[in-house]
Amino acid sequence: MNDTTQITQRQAATITPAVDIVENSEGITLWADLPGVPRDKLDVKVHDARLYIEAEAVVPVQPDLRVHHAEIRAPRFARAFTVSEDFDTTKIDANLTNGVLKLSIPRRETARPRKVEVSVN
Repeated sequence: MNDTTQITQRQAATITPAVDIVENSEGITLWADLPGVPRDKLDVKVHDARLYIEAEAVVPVQPDLRVHHAEIRAPRFARAFTVSEDFDTTKIDANLTNGVLKLSIPRRETARPRKVEVSVN
């Protein structure tokens, strides 16, 4: 049995991260669970009305240890979303804290609800 091959295969697995999305009149807030992902292994892109989240977790291993068996893996995360034209993807605010990515995508001014004044004659 070749443990090195199995570890490599497990590390290559791609996981769809769990995501919560909340929408209000101001825009959308998206939270994605990315445990073990450092900032330098996270890539968030927007292209052609698609939002892409790609990341790689890091499982620290002490350099002086030899791994004989490992069930903990360093997964890759990937997820894509279609973003409506109602949202301004040029103004996305992204924050990664304790393995949770928070993306805030504001609604375009022209797509925000507005109150219409009604006159009485």
